[in-house]
Formats: sequence, C-alpha cells, structure tokens
Amino acid sequence: MNIAVIGGGMMGLTLAYRLSQQGHKVTVFESNNQLGGLATYHDYGSFVWDRFYHVILPSDTYLINFIKEINLGDKLRWRPTLTGCYIDQKLYSISNTIEFLRFPPLTIIGKFRLALTLLYGSRIKNWRRLEKIPVEDWLLKISGRNTYEKLWQPLLLAKLGENYKRVSAVFIWSYIKRLFSARDSKLHKEQLGYVAGGYKTVFDQLEKLICAAGGNICTGVAVKYVKPDSKGGLWVEHNKAKKHFDKVIFTGPVNILQQIADRSLVQIGDSTVEYLGVICMSLITRKALVPYYIVNLADRRIPFTGVLGMSNLVSLQETAGLHLTYLPKYVHSDDPLLKQTDDELRSLFFRGLHLMFPQLKADDIVAAHINRAMKMQPLQVLNYSHLVPKIVTENDDFFVLNTSQFVNDTLNNNTVVGHVNEFSEKFI
Repeated sequence: MNIAVIGGGMMGLTLAYRLSQQGHKVTVFESNNQLGGLATYHDYGSFVWDRFYHVILPSDTYLINFIKEINLGDKLRWRPTLTGCYIDQKLYSISNTIEFLRFPPLTIIGKFRLALTLLYGSRIKNWRRLEKIPVEDWLLKISGRNTYEKLWQPLLLAKLGENYKRVSAVFIWSYIKRLFSARDSKLHKEQLGYVAGGYKTVFDQLEKLICAAGGNICTGVAVKYVKPDSKGGLWVEHNKAKKHFDKVIFTGPVNILQQIADRSLVQIGDSTVEYLGVICMSLITRKALVPYYIVNLADRRIPFTGVLGMSNLVSLQETAGLHLTYLPKYVHSDDPLLKQTDDELRSLFFRGLHLMFPQLKADDIVAAHINRAMKMQPLQVLNYSHLVPKIVTENDDFFVLNTSQFVNDTLNNNTVVGHVNEFSEKFI
C-alpha cells in the first residue's frame, strides 16, 4: 500500500521503517526542516548533539533491540553514572544504598517510608485505580507528610508546577516502575547508555533505510488537511499540493490532529488532552558543574527542574572536550514563559545557576543555548485514559498513533518503540 505518516519524530520514523519492511511504500511528512521531533539534534557550534536530554536504560529492551536491528548495535555506549539531590541549599550524593541511608534531610522513619513507597509502587499492577487518585493524596498516604513536604512536593513542583494538584498517581507510579525496571536488570547493572553521535545517528540511519526501501522523507512540509476519498483512501493536502494515499497514520500532538483531520475521520471528546511544554538551557562549559548524570532539585528558588550533567555519561570526545549540561524547566503549554525571549530566559536560568553554583565563573562558560518545545508530553490528569484519542478511528484508512496514548508509561524512546511495535503487528 501507499501510506502517509504524518510526523517525522522518533515515533513516525520508527513506524515508517516498520511499514517499509512490510513492503509498503511510505511517505513521511515532517513540518520542521530536520527530522527527530522532540529527540532531534542541535548544532552547539563545536559539536552536534541532542537538543534535549535522553538516556538509555539497560532495561529499555524495545529500544536496544531496535537500535541493533537497524545495524547500530556497535554504536551503543554504556557508562556507570551517579545521582545527586539538591535540597536545603546543599548537594548530596544518593548513588547507592549507603548514601541513601546517610541522607540527612530525611529522618530514619522518612527514609523507611520513602523506600516503602518505591517498593510498593514498583509492585502495583492495576494502574487504572491510581488514575482516580490525586498524586498528592497517594504520596501523603504512603510516604507521610514529612517526606512528602521535604522531597516529593518540591520535585512535583519542579516537574509540573502547580499542575501537580490535578495529576493522578499514575504519573509518579510510571516513574517508579521505570526506575525499578532499570535496577532489576542484570545487563550493564547501574549503567546508563547512549548512541555514539546522539540521536542524529539513529535518524540518519532510519532515513537511509526508509529511502532504500522506496519510501520518501519530506521535511519542511506541513500537512494542512486530511480528508477521505469517496472511492477509498484519503487525500493529504500540504503546501498547496494534494496527494492520494491508501492509508494515513498521524503521530503528532492532539491539537494538531484537531486542526488538520476532517471531522468525519476522528472523534475527540470535549475534554482535550493538555500538554506540558519545556524550556531547556544547554550550558557548554570548560569544567563539569557536578559529578552526577542527574541532580534532582527540591528547592523552589531554582527556576529549572534538574541538572543533567550529560558529559558525565557521554564521552568528551563527542562534545569536543567541552562539558554539556542540560537545565530543563517544565511548564504548561500555554504558560507565558514559553514565549519569553532567549535572553530573558538565560537571565532567569543564570540567576538559579549562581544560587546553586556561586563559584561558577564567566570564563568557565563557553555558551548557553535555549531550546523549547510547546508540546513536550501530555499532562496525566485524573481519569486521563478517558481523554485520549483511540488508534482506530471513524475511518478504516486513518489511524492515530501518538504520545497522548501513553496512559500508563513515561515519555521515553523505549516506550515509543514498544508502542510502534504493537501497532505494526496489528497493522499486518
């Protein structure tokens, strides 16, 4: 069949590759000038790397197997990493059990209840009942008020802002589940991974394989309208051109789906899916800010969500001998902060940096790049699974496959590949 895939992110490209391997002719439409979507790359001047932070866990079997399948297994790199936590204006290492037991901000009872929360959460199978419980209520009940107010609430505020009050317990449960799946893995235990060259390596390879199978990749092409043909199939209109396809699969955000899909194709409820946006400052320095891959922030004074020391995972050979640190801030997709200028956002983030790292000197900083995404991930509000669009639509030739359908998972590329694998098997 002749199939159109709308969206050239990780999901769209993985799907296009899978369909092309089944013998279909696939055309990918991507509105941006480069492929990758949220996992795309950025030119930092002296090197090219991912625009936002990404990591591969040893338990990410869907993603690891896919990377090997597209002949990039030799590009996988693994490295031991450390974890930190910034709380009460101090930086602590919590990279192992002993450090956790010594963690001063929590009492012995608080540490016990935190460990209980993680263990209990990792063993929950019926996530649907958690969908009806606010995350705050669930954490207060299991962890207790002291641990909640000292640790969980600042982390929720950092990740979600005031929106955390509307989010269900599924949000934190999915993170706990992913954390424990990594810990249980015997392969590369306590190590994290990446692909040499970043995700640009993956997207370049997928483009090559899709085109070799007879497919087409169209970047800088925004689809304006999708409508059914009375004789079967669908018409896709873009840039004043129109083309007929046997099937169309949409992989973008729900608000774009509502704009471009004919009303006869898909029915979306009155309550639309809300999204979180992200602002991410990528700081290039001559010295490492921290020795950790990730520092979780439990301090309301700091304007960003966390500190991701990418160069504590990625070889300095990949980044021209310089250190790359990501400083993300998550906000609601309609937050005015997303519309501030790059200079305004740099000033805001640098104020937080100097609070955390007063010893940081201007000479240590090579560059500070601001990237942003209006629709980073769906906001998992109460009863979220009732809001998402279904894969099978009102038209047999039109399908929806996007991240809003991750009702019981975190947003990561392993989940994306697993989601595509499941769809591809059914599509056959």
